[in-house]
Amino acid sequence: MPRLPAAAQRALREAPLPNRRARRSASIRERLFRSSLQLFAERGYQKTTVEDITEAADVGKGTFFNYFPTKEHVLATYGEERVAAMERALDEARSGKRPVLAVLKDLIADLAGQSSESPGLLRAIFAAHLSSAPIRAHLQQRLRRGRRLMAEIFALAQETGEVRRDCPAAELARLTHIIFMGVTIAWSLNPDSVLRKTSEEIWELLSPNLRTSKTRTARHSRRHTSS
Repeated sequence: MPRLPAAAQRALREAPLPNRRARRSASIRERLFRSSLQLFAERGYQKTTVEDITEAADVGKGTFFNYFPTKEHVLATYGEERVAAMERALDEARSGKRPVLAVLKDLIADLAGQSSESPGLLRAIFAAHLSSAPIRAHLQQRLRRGRRLMAEIFALAQETGEVRRDCPAAELARLTHIIFMGVTIAWSLNPDSVLRKTSEEIWELLSPNLRTSKTRTARHSRRHTSS
């Protein structure tokens, strides 16, 4: 069964559950979410019915609608977890505790390369976006939000002198997002490697071109000194 994204797991652990009823409600919602993702991966989004989901989750059919108005909202929840991860990355970048590029590297590896993802699930999600105009509209909204957040992270990296300034932060965010979305799609069609590892390797190829000449020189010097 596909695991919840790491961000979702943290949110569930950290969310206050004041009583038994709240804990039971959270448990049912998680079970419905997990069952939905598993069935999407196995059967595809279009062929999975609400009844299939509730049967797999072992709850009444009407229970589903207490947590998700439609199947589309399951995908929306999945997408919102990615946006939430970007919001946390922006907060970390603003804190100044680590280099901004290090935060960005971890974010991209998490978004594009969660090793718990199944290629079947990713294919089902992409297919749903391609076949449904309402789902595609929600995706476009999340893409715009996500790129704005990534642009803010790149802008911070430019302010700290880690990233070149000759390209606008918004354009860097757009291009980076396109590249790693392509990586995810390609992996879902031909999963011949660990997705997270592949995304990290591609980042290592791309990141030198993001850096300023000063940071590239310093990084090169450190490598030679350590060797």
